[in-house]
Amino acid sequence: MTAPVFVVDDFGTDGSGHHVLDGPEGRHAVSVKRLRAGEGVVLTDGAGRRAEGEVTGTEGKDRLIVRLGDVVEEPVESPRLTVVQALPKGDRGELAVETMTEVGVDAVVPWAASRCVTQWRGERGLKSLGKWRATAREAGKQSRRTRFPEVADAATTRQVASLVAEADFAAVLHESGTEPLATAELPASGNIVLVVGPEGGVSPEELDLFAQAGARPHRLGRSVLRTSTAGTAAAAVLLARTGRWS
Repeated sequence: MTAPVFVVDDFGTDGSGHHVLDGPEGRHAVSVKRLRAGEGVVLTDGAGRRAEGEVTGTEGKDRLIVRLGDVVEEPVESPRLTVVQALPKGDRGELAVETMTEVGVDAVVPWAASRCVTQWRGERGLKSLGKWRATAREAGKQSRRTRFPEVADAATTRQVASLVAEADFAAVLHESGTEPLATAELPASGNIVLVVGPEGGVSPEELDLFAQAGARPHRLGRSVLRTSTAGTAAAAVLLARTGRWS
């Protein structure tokens, strides 16, 4: 099994090359994971920098002492994949973010589509956004990622259209699409934007706006997936076809 990942703000060490992992991450390592001397760990800042290390000891219930190796920076994946995710009901938004993080999506944009039952407003909206970001962070650790996906502020339809217009390839998942996503012509680099609508579907007005911005409707298969699973399934198709899963 690969070494567990913990998030740090910096990779500072003492004169002997040891780093002290403390705070919530240290407590999780010591009291939950129960790591002991000789076991391996990976520390990351979640933005591409990582360092492998070996546990040399613990202090109390929340301090893990790690002999740290060199800090390296992993290259940015290309093409970059952004999923615009319409707001699902309940906790299915966190489910979508979790599984999209696991497969390798680079960015998630919450979208307040016209047919979304859920709307993020005021404190409730900020709380929901915080949950999505926390989910991306934890799923990034669990899936051993060094770069965690960015979770943007909630976007309006016009903001999504602007994002689509700047993409090298953009698609809207929709049953009206005549072209399968599995055969779409994809760029070798640049930015790919995938738009996933709500349970009630993408409205005709939204489809027209996205089409004007350069995103045609595409279908995955014969079945219709829920909004919380469609993005993950489509991302897997794209990541395999672009060679990022090779």
